[in-house]
Formats: sequence, C-alpha cells, structure tokens
Amino acid sequence: MTENIKETLKGMSAADRKALLEELRAEERQATRDRREAYESIRAQFMHEVKGHLLPLVENVREFRDWIEREAEGFYSIMREYGQLRKEDQSSFTIVDGDMKIEVRSNKVKTFDERADMAAERLMEYLKAYVAGSEKGYDDPMYQLAMTLLERNRQGDLDYKNISKLYEMEDRFDEEYKSIMSLFRESHTVTKTATNFYFSQRDKNGVWRRIEPSFCRL
Repeated sequence: MTENIKETLKGMSAADRKALLEELRAEERQATRDRREAYESIRAQFMHEVKGHLLPLVENVREFRDWIEREAEGFYSIMREYGQLRKEDQSSFTIVDGDMKIEVRSNKVKTFDERADMAAERLMEYLKAYVAGSEKGYDDPMYQLAMTLLERNRQGDLDYKNISKLYEMEDRFDEEYKSIMSLFRESHTVTKTATNFYFSQRDKNGVWRRIEPSFCRL
C-alpha cells in the first residue's frame, strides 16, 4: 500500500501534491472538529442528566428540613405539655421508637449584627480591586477562598467560623482589609440558637447506626 502511494505521488505534479496535502490537512481539521463536537455533546448530555437528578434531590432535602423543623417544634410542645422535659428551659431532646432514634440538639452560636453586612459589602469591593491588580484575576486562589468564606447559609446568614478564617489572612493584605476585619469583629454581638437533627437506626445486632442524609456520607 505504501509503495502504491509513493508511486502515485511520483506521478503527480508539485501543484497536485500541494492540493492533496491541503485536502489531507482539511480532513484532519474536520476530524478534530468532529471529535471536539462529539465530546462537547457528551459533556452537555452528562451535565444535563446530573442537573436533572441533583436539583430535585436538593429540593427534597430542603423540604424535609423545613418539615422536620416544624414537626419537631410541634412535638416539643407536646413533650412540654405532658411533662416529658427534664427542666423548663431544656431545648435539646431525644426521641426513640422501635429501631429509630432522633436527636434534636440546640445550642447557642455566634452570629453577626447589621455591621457584618456592611463589612461584607466593603470586602466584596476590596476583592474586586484586588482581582484587578492580580495577574491571575478571578483565578487567584486568595480571591476564590475569600469569596467562598463569604457564602451565606440557607437563612441568609454569614458563617461565624468562615468569617473567623478571614482574620487569618490579615497579614497578607493592607490596612483596608484589616479595617474590614475590625468591622466584622465589632459585629460579633448577637447569639442565636442553632438546631441540628441526628437520625439513627438500630441494626440487627442492636447497635445504633447513624443515618446521615448527606451525599458525602453515603
């Protein structure tokens, strides 16, 4: 086959060989485009399916959280009415029925007042200016870390532990950044109650096994 190709090329003029080379290159470029389009099509389909499964699941978990909070609050009232609380101000409790157990744990957590919103806005503007002067732009790891730590929870509140991590980066930035961190610290004046739910099921050996509706725990 190779010999035949060589013989064919020998019988071709320089112009014909050039035209053939251009044709082969065009075919290669088309093949590359076809492979890229096939890959992008498969990628789009995969992400579409992931989204189709993920978003309903997230919504179901959100609805379950809202439901269990309402039901637990209602059952708490019943426990209080029937004298099932050890002390008047008790906020945490455990319910066991058959092979199922629910632990409701309430605790005081640090949060922020309205000054934290002001600090967050200032930090956002500060980070925009920081990105403008960074060679890596929005890919700068410091920018991405700071933005992640500014994410709010489902109630729209800033996370105290995340904001505390921002303090650790003060020596990497200037006085404006330190001023913003001071404003965050000043806003640590409010506490509120956070309630968490833990579910367990007794296995065949009588041992309680935690049931965690978390993708990372499955």
